[in-house]
Amino acid sequence: MPSSLTHPVIPIAIAIAAGRGRVGWALLAAGIAASVLPDIDFAGYWLRIPHESDFAHRGAMHSLCFALLVAAVGALCARHLRAAPGVAFAFILAAGASHGFLDMLTHGGRGVMYFWPFSGERYFLPWQPLSSMPRSLTYGFHSDGAAALRAEVRWVWLPCLALAFAIRIGHRS
Repeated sequence: MPSSLTHPVIPIAIAIAAGRGRVGWALLAAGIAASVLPDIDFAGYWLRIPHESDFAHRGAMHSLCFALLVAAVGALCARHLRAAPGVAFAFILAAGASHGFLDMLTHGGRGVMYFWPFSGERYFLPWQPLSSMPRSLTYGFHSDGAAALRAEVRWVWLPCLALAFAIRIGHRS
């Protein structure tokens, strides 16, 4: 799985591309939360949830269905997020759905149940430039973790932020 530092890059890039005032701080915070929320299923390791379960890591909570559910809650809370319901829904959906997509870019683990509950199959994308992060809170200080972070910066952070700024500059012209 990509690091918890990388998942928020997607909602941040979308907010940059949208431009000043379109995505406020409350909505951005909700999008960042939605981008990292699926990894709460990582607790399944400590709760001894079987790896074959739909609710094990990279299972149901990494699916588009879960992202839709989180986005629907966001739309219901749109007033508190200072956004129109449709804007809150779309932004939070993109942020939440990006989590499973980024995880499918890794070459570790068992794949992502992106289409749960319609399919129990676990998917990877054909191109997998990212490593799964070591299961340690200090992963960035290990050589494997540092190499994985460098790959995330190269393949996720830089392209997403460059595209976001290019879109933003294009909107100004």
